[in-house]
Amino acid sequence: MVEGSGTLEEQLDATKRKSAEVRQQRAQFKRIEDHGAKLEERLILDNRYTEHSTVSLAQAWDQLDQLGMRMQHNLEQQIQARNQSGVSEEALREFSMMFKHFDKEKAGRLDHHEFKSCLRALGYDLPMVEEGQFDPEFEKILDHVNPNRDGYVSLQEYMAFMISRETENVNSVDEVIQAFRALTDHGERPYITRDELFANLAKEQADYCVRRMKPYHDPTRGEIPGALDYGEFTRSLFTN
Repeated sequence: MVEGSGTLEEQLDATKRKSAEVRQQRAQFKRIEDHGAKLEERLILDNRYTEHSTVSLAQAWDQLDQLGMRMQHNLEQQIQARNQSGVSEEALREFSMMFKHFDKEKAGRLDHHEFKSCLRALGYDLPMVEEGQFDPEFEKILDHVNPNRDGYVSLQEYMAFMISRETENVNSVDEVIQAFRALTDHGERPYITRDELFANLAKEQADYCVRRMKPYHDPTRGEIPGALDYGEFTRSLFTN
């Protein structure tokens, strides 16, 4: 209906405006239906000037109207998730774009094969199995996203699943960041030192953190000697 660009609020406003335009054209469609009824009264059943019928046009109009409502609901769902769960707008945009990429027929749904490919593209490590072979890991995901097994995953079901998984991820990130903060002096610093890591973690774990953590840059003081950025390290670790 409309291409997604701008913030979620801007996309929602644009979708609402377009949906209103579609509904305003309902009066024009009523005229087409009246003309079609008059043709049928005169037993003119074939119109060589068009391949469309009033029935097919009515179905297309209803589908377009329903699409607008689904898009509004989906955007409102994303805004709520961003505001209440901490899921970033960038992550929500990536989920939406990936769905559209695999929804080749623009039907607003993915079959299970397309859904599985979409999850792999988003970084899910799903095993490669022969066609028709049972995949317990993927079936477990379907238990959440498509329990009735109707063969398709709608955009709403897909976004609800991705938001729930991302919310779990956000919570996990926060918990790890809080754990690192607790290891710092007085449990308050936004950075950690090499000595603090080796004093509290196993040598292998501390070595890994020291190798991967970037120097911490204070917004006002700049780089602090010996300070390691555990926040950036944790977010990068969970993202990857």
